Amino acid sequence: MTGLWGVRPKWRTDVLGEFFCPGCGGDRNYRRQHGRRWLRLFGAPVLPVGPVLGSVQCTTCHGRYGVESLEQPTCVRLGGMLRDARYTVALTLLAAGGTAHRAAREAACAAVREAGFEDCGEAQVLAALAALSGLGGELHEAHDLGDPAGRGLGGADALAVELHAVLEPLAPHLAHQGRELLLLQGAAIALADGRYLPQEREALAAVGRCLDLPQARVGVLLEAATRTPH
Repeated sequence: MTGLWGVRPKWRTDVLGEFFCPGCGGDRNYRRQHGRRWLRLFGAPVLPVGPVLGSVQCTTCHGRYGVESLEQPTCVRLGGMLRDARYTVALTLLAAGGTAHRAAREAACAAVREAGFEDCGEAQVLAALAALSGLGGELHEAHDLGDPAGRGLGGADALAVELHAVLEPLAPHLAHQGRELLLLQGAAIALADGRYLPQEREALAAVGRCLDLPQARVGVLLEAATRTPH
């Protein structure tokens, strides 16, 4: 634009909200806007030229980004998703191995507390497990958790659904190492009372699929976990 005339967009705000700003590298407020290009004379709009693509403007750095930037969860939201994922993996593995072994219960409860549920004790974990599964302590009889064909899931249906609902949206936003750590958390619970049971391996395979980890890599990680003291 020269000092006399030029073309510049005029923006209108549609929505205000919070997003993860790529420019600031943190959670910020945004304006989602649409606009039109205008021919300007002495800075004043005189003639519309055409629409411009909608965009998101950070109210802090004033950077302008595509609306796809809103697909990235905020730091607060991502932290909540990760907390829920760790909780769900713990319940899933406890369900797969059964609640009869004290070591497994303690490992699952420790994982839940480390995830951010500091006040969640064994009674709360078992109550949540019973509510989700409808089987409580009999969950060790459900051998095919996460079977995509739905065979033999019995009362573990709800946990299988929850596992997919919680892990799959999170996976694209986690680095490979972060996804592997979630799987290893489950492996530690499964191994707390001894070797993997067949149903625990099935549950861990389901966790790996939900986290988009290659099957071969899941096998390597599970084998390596058996050599780690628990």
